[in-house]
Amino acid sequence: MQIDTLIHARWIIPVEPESVTYANHSLAIDGGRIVDLLPTDLAKQKYAGTHTEDLGDHALLPGLINCHTHAAMTLLRGIADDLQLMDWLQHHIWPLEQRWVSEAFVRDGTELAIAEMIRGGTTCFQEMYFFPEVAAQQAILHGIRASIGLVVVDFPTIWAENSDAYIEKGLALHDQLRHEPLITTAFAPHAPYTVSDEPLKKIRMFADELELPVHIHLHETRHEIEQEQAKTGIRPLQRLQELGLVTPSLMAVHMTQLTGTEMDLLRESGAHVVHCPESNLKLASGFCPVAELLARGVNVALGTDGAASNNDLDMFGEMRTAALLAKAVANDASALPAMTALKMATINGAKAIGIERETGSLEIGKAADIIAVDLSALETQPLYCPISQIVYAASRRQVSDVWVAGKRLLKQRELTTIDVAELTEKIGQWRQRLSS
Repeated sequence: MQIDTLIHARWIIPVEPESVTYANHSLAIDGGRIVDLLPTDLAKQKYAGTHTEDLGDHALLPGLINCHTHAAMTLLRGIADDLQLMDWLQHHIWPLEQRWVSEAFVRDGTELAIAEMIRGGTTCFQEMYFFPEVAAQQAILHGIRASIGLVVVDFPTIWAENSDAYIEKGLALHDQLRHEPLITTAFAPHAPYTVSDEPLKKIRMFADELELPVHIHLHETRHEIEQEQAKTGIRPLQRLQELGLVTPSLMAVHMTQLTGTEMDLLRESGAHVVHCPESNLKLASGFCPVAELLARGVNVALGTDGAASNNDLDMFGEMRTAALLAKAVANDASALPAMTALKMATINGAKAIGIERETGSLEIGKAADIIAVDLSALETQPLYCPISQIVYAASRRQVSDVWVAGKRLLKQRELTTIDVAELTEKIGQWRQRLSS
């Protein structure tokens, strides 16, 4: 049977079923979808691929899903390090953004982020930044899957003058993008301290009507909670609950300060938590109680946050840090096993965004969002358990090939849709501007 692509690999880790590793298996891809997963000797008898890949030292995984980033902020990588969150934002990041953010800034910064993410095995990202239409254009141009955040804040910026304008522009962008096969949208109110009740009520109404996720920074720091309590007498999560936003559509990002009652509320509501361990560590924001959330049955996904506060978009790093940090916080070495970390970076992220029927695992019928990890390097030898090796020892530099919806975006470490020399020149020009 003739198909588009046939990939033979030493291992296939489908993520679902959980903890399964298929040795010497192959993936058959046609029309951008996985049409079969079977032993390699049978695959060679059954299929003829227009393109055939023999990856005898590699593991195939579902593409990683970065559930929280501000892609264009790659241009601010390393510009204001080693500061507390509000100092970092108010005295450094926000003034730079006010001066420099534009369509060109978002275009070039997002292209840099997409290049970095593809090279690191990320095939889908959840975006939250200004000029979301430009980020969407870049994702479409370069063939990566994205959930584009429809940003909302109360105050004027270069993109919109008030919360009503943000919502209006976001709704128009949702309509514009709803037929793009690789793009979904989500409402993205920045945080409870930057968005007041009335726009949050409107967001809840439109999110319910359009069945869109609501992606928001929440309980990121102790200061945020103290500020909300001083202002309203309640904690931010309770405020969102009273506004009707704590539902299965909620993607609550960071969540470093949680009580047992709040964790129970998240479980009962079906809300999702997006854990950004490295950004939280770098900004000293606190520790998300991941092991407790998972034990309660809350879906926890992973994000990098922006490169200005991480300082990379490395989901391999996030998996490892998440696993190690959870063990330390829980004082339990079994608190977050390698397989759970891999799920957080794949199928859990797909569930949070609402695209788990399309991606997040290597299953027949799903989109062919696939990465190949070369495990032949000395750094990943000897190899006893591919899943543990990927989470605890492998690096993003071992990602050799990436496909999204069957289209190859990385071929033997070379990007296929991005001119690296041209991009490097553009980023050098931004460095000169931003450091002047």
